[in-house]
Amino acid sequence: MPDVILRKTVLLLEEILHEGGPPRGTPARRGAVMAVIHNPFAGGYVEDLQPFMEDLKPLGLRMARKLADALGGPDRIEGYGKGAIVGSEGETEHGALWHVPGGYAMRELLGDAKAIVPSTKKVGGLGARLDVPVTHINASYVRGHFDAIEVGCNDAPRADELALILVMTTGARIHNRMGGLEVKDIKGEDGLR
Repeated sequence: MPDVILRKTVLLLEEILHEGGPPRGTPARRGAVMAVIHNPFAGGYVEDLQPFMEDLKPLGLRMARKLADALGGPDRIEGYGKGAIVGSEGETEHGALWHVPGGYAMRELLGDAKAIVPSTKKVGGLGARLDVPVTHINASYVRGHFDAIEVGCNDAPRADELALILVMTTGARIHNRMGGLEVKDIKGEDGLR
């Protein structure tokens, strides 16, 4: 398979103290890491894409480590998600290459994460932005962790690039009050509850 050719990485960190409600003593932390790579399949149709997923796994693990460390370490992470923006010479299926290497990188780094890693992808031009969904790492039904992080970069993806994205959070939305399953009540049996 082709080499993974990295052009740049982008790291986004947020510390949220409030959104109009009472300020919290400890901020909610959220972040994203994006790797902009050459899309070796841009400009034409290739039947067998799957072997490239294996080539992307080391990049996924480096990205997951970088983001978790920026948020205080893997033991602080409670929410995650992934996404991809495909440059205009590619196709949506090229973004789907990120499902396995992006998701499993975070799950490997975080240990025994049980919930499916939510995902999204699209084809977009320079400066395209993507709302990447977030759920709790062990129980998808924890409402306080239902969220999204908007990610983009002013000069990516170029037509022949992929912008591969991982997102993580250290807790629920800052003023979560929608009820439902609480973190303290997670059973951790099936990734849902």
